[in-house]
Amino acid sequence: MMDKTDAGLLEAVAGIHEIPAGAYNIRKNGELLSRASSANITIEKKEDKPGINIIVAPGTKNESVHIPVIITETGINDLVYNDFFIGEDSDVLIVAGCGIHNSGDKTSEHDGIHTFHIGKNSKVRYVEKHYGEGDGKGERILNPVTVVEQEENSVCEMEMVQIKGVDSTDRKTRADLAKGAKLIVTERLLTHGEQTAVSDIEINLNGEGAGGRIVSRSVAKGMSKQRFYYNATGNAMCQAHIQCDSIIMDSAVVSSTPAITANDANAQIIHEAAIGRINNDQLLKLMTFGMSEEEAEEVIIQGFLK
Repeated sequence: MMDKTDAGLLEAVAGIHEIPAGAYNIRKNGELLSRASSANITIEKKEDKPGINIIVAPGTKNESVHIPVIITETGINDLVYNDFFIGEDSDVLIVAGCGIHNSGDKTSEHDGIHTFHIGKNSKVRYVEKHYGEGDGKGERILNPVTVVEQEENSVCEMEMVQIKGVDSTDRKTRADLAKGAKLIVTERLLTHGEQTAVSDIEINLNGEGAGGRIVSRSVAKGMSKQRFYYNATGNAMCQAHIQCDSIIMDSAVVSSTPAITANDANAQIIHEAAIGRINNDQLLKLMTFGMSEEEAEEVIIQGFLK
């Protein structure tokens, strides 16, 4: 059974209002809440460590699997290892994410280590949202690790979102792309107060015709701190484009460290980064419509993070 807090967290991080149809695994406070497999997607518990294996049969099309995690108790430290085995010629949507409601004085933390094994000619869309709430003094911490192994001509689209309320996050993403594989990462991040966020993304384009695209948009408010590390290495004829745009406000600090390497004369790798304040012209235009400065800022921020 789920209460109002559970339902709110699941809606925020996974867009679900109730137990979803098809394959799913819902974890609460370090324990299994509910699980189901489907005809083509099997979810099984790991025997050697906490976590699950998600096995997608070859040829599976237009199916989805939901694996959200929610924490509603203070003092929880949850660690899971989830492995995704995507069969050849598949097309699936995976919805993950973690929501923490902490109304106590102790730290609540979730660390998810996700490894994707994506078969030839398959397409995966992966959505991961992080969200924190609660009026306690205890911190809400999320430290995800994502490892992606893509076989020939596979496509992986990853949407990584931190909505609000997360006191500290240290995200690490690693990807290895074979011939013709494509990886698209969209990252959206909001910090406020004294929150800290680190994002470290490394992609290795190992096969001819591989392609990578990383688009990061962030907003830093208050005294929060954000740090971005992006590393793209071309080991064959390939293309990669990294774009990092940040809005900085109040007394926040944002830094971006690019590292691009071409080990092949036919590798084309581009990195772009921009950090700046909200555009005054946009702010003034919205205020002429009757908005306060705070309302206008919020409209600009929400549009920027879409």
